[in-house]
Amino acid sequence: MFLISVWIEHPVRALDRTYTYWYEEELRQGVRVELVFNGRRLIGFVESSVFYDGDAAMASAEAGMAIRHIDGVLDASPLITPELHDLALYMHDATLSSTVSCFQAMLPSRVKPSTHRGSVVMEKTVHLSDEEVRLTPKELEAWEYVRANGTVLYSDLRRKWPNQAHSLVVKGAVVVAEREREAAAHKLLLNQSPHKLNEEQQRAVQDINAGKETVYLVHGVTGSGKTEVYLRLAEEVIRSGKQVLFLVPEIGLTPLMINRVTQRFGDDLAIYHSALNPQEKYEQYRKVMNGRTSIVVGTRSAVFLPFTDLGLIVMDEEHDASYKQDVQPAYHCRDIAVWRAQYHQCKVILGSATPSLESYARAYKGIYRLIVLHERINRTQPLMHTVNMRDEKQHKRSALLSDALIDSIQERLDSNRQVILLLNRRGYHSVMKCRECGEALICPHCDVAMSYHRTENAMKCHTCGYTARVPRVCPHCGSTAGFTTYGFGTERLEQEIHHFFPQARVLRMDADTTSAKNSHARILERFGRHEADILLGTQMIAKGLDYPDVTLVGVINADEGLMRTDYRSCEMTFDLLMQAGGRSGRAEDAGEVIYQVFDPDHYAVQCVLAQDYEKFFAYEMQFRHAGQYPPYTYFISLTVSAKSEKETERSMDILQKLLGEQLKTIGPLDLPKVKDRYRSRLLVKGKDLESMRSILRGVLFSDDCINMNVRVNVEPLALEQV
Repeated sequence: MFLISVWIEHPVRALDRTYTYWYEEELRQGVRVELVFNGRRLIGFVESSVFYDGDAAMASAEAGMAIRHIDGVLDASPLITPELHDLALYMHDATLSSTVSCFQAMLPSRVKPSTHRGSVVMEKTVHLSDEEVRLTPKELEAWEYVRANGTVLYSDLRRKWPNQAHSLVVKGAVVVAEREREAAAHKLLLNQSPHKLNEEQQRAVQDINAGKETVYLVHGVTGSGKTEVYLRLAEEVIRSGKQVLFLVPEIGLTPLMINRVTQRFGDDLAIYHSALNPQEKYEQYRKVMNGRTSIVVGTRSAVFLPFTDLGLIVMDEEHDASYKQDVQPAYHCRDIAVWRAQYHQCKVILGSATPSLESYARAYKGIYRLIVLHERINRTQPLMHTVNMRDEKQHKRSALLSDALIDSIQERLDSNRQVILLLNRRGYHSVMKCRECGEALICPHCDVAMSYHRTENAMKCHTCGYTARVPRVCPHCGSTAGFTTYGFGTERLEQEIHHFFPQARVLRMDADTTSAKNSHARILERFGRHEADILLGTQMIAKGLDYPDVTLVGVINADEGLMRTDYRSCEMTFDLLMQAGGRSGRAEDAGEVIYQVFDPDHYAVQCVLAQDYEKFFAYEMQFRHAGQYPPYTYFISLTVSAKSEKETERSMDILQKLLGEQLKTIGPLDLPKVKDRYRSRLLVKGKDLESMRSILRGVLFSDDCINMNVRVNVEPLALEQV
């Protein structure tokens, strides 16, 4: 028999170690097994198998505890490759998470180690038997089809020969078998010839190909042709027989990258993002594992696909916060990409017009190789200017749109050009307050104001998704005087646009209009076919879009993000405005960008107008240094949560006592309740990240924290939490 070391599906950090079971056969590392642990039927991952020359009773006696039998083996071959196994152990150390949670982050939900997993969809296939049977002419046609193709789907055979398919099975001419359903081939577009590279692009490709470094930061202004550089680098890698991974931050950008990749290579590819259903994700996972694709386009989770021979990783819009996972394990996609590149001895390309301060600082120090694209392909920058909303006259035509923006929109409509309008808030009104007592309508499950959505005539919590009708009576004071509205979102903006431009065709792209499957792609395709004059939406339309007829971009409440108290608020606002402005004037026609702001003199706004990233970097690094914020120091956020306020306080007290004076801490700070759970955050600050991790590892994985719900976020991207 074999003694099997297994990682158990269990969320408690104090139980994060392997447990020994026995099985009749040797099991490979990474295979999922069913077992009983502490009276519960759970799933586990095999870590190792060791031959034991004895029986279970002898093994139990030697161990001083009962060694149980593994009840079942779920996989014929491991879903976790040796590389992903080692990556999970790295993530366990880097993110202070349980090992099994790292395995869970890697696998598609259909096969995650969970007792609530679904079953994998199977499909029937047929192949020729060794029997000699008499066939009709039509049956012979069907038989020849199977012979020519080896193994075919039974559903395909029935579609082509509906009557003969069943006869072939009955007569024994073909044999029916079952296999896991495979991913359908991606519908390819016609090959597109490579665009001619300008001098900067040529130099970038040459420098990266000749370079010996692992990580390259491509800092190129919007419209400078970064994607063409990626594709040229990918061509050489694919020709050498290796695989390429293209990462994009959001689902909305996936269709655009898919089109660029398929137009260029005319090859099948795998697509991986959160909008796929569990079965589709599993099929794509298997497709990559079986080596049936050389190119993958996907969002954050695609970084965990089981590649066999990676030759290049491209991480587009590397600055985007979507690359950071907030739940356990709270990893950053960039760190995983760099780890995998080192494992495969390949290169990582981090691309952005507004690199994160951390990445640019690493490039500044020579840790990353910096590649700069200074000019747009069309060599023209859009005209950028601000409208100070404080100075707008009282009799202005709109509460949302400045007169200048209204006039500019009309000019584009008259000339058959397109417009993009960005307002980074969805819904109709952001807050509703009682006319009598002034209290806002708050979500009963979260300490967050609910937003009014006019289309559904309902209040929605954008944190937990709770929906309710607008009450007739104020829940705070019982008044029936009604409510006053404050703020506005994309739904209200859409109504305003229809009011001023009733003939304009408008598309709205936000979380409310993109909830259906493939809705991102459908909206962008319609806009690309010029079925709409105006595309308005939240930050999902601010980056990656490239439409030649867009000559005007308007940003509503452009500097709203500067009012946040988070230390990254300036960087995030600067990124958003720079990226949004880059959507205008990308072809031959001159572009214009109008930023509606309340503080036009703020250095973030001024740097956007000057298109000067380096100046913003210098300003922001001075601020970060003065406050000793990242990248000059490290943060680790510890968030305790419980169903009662008292329990949350008790857990935080225990955590603080365990830490003692070992680390510098800020807090604790009570956070808004979310999904009926009370929360409190303690921030750990220091200059030695590994030392901080080591001390916290001893605390968090101790028995004292066994019943404590602590969410750990190493190097969080935001300190404000709703």
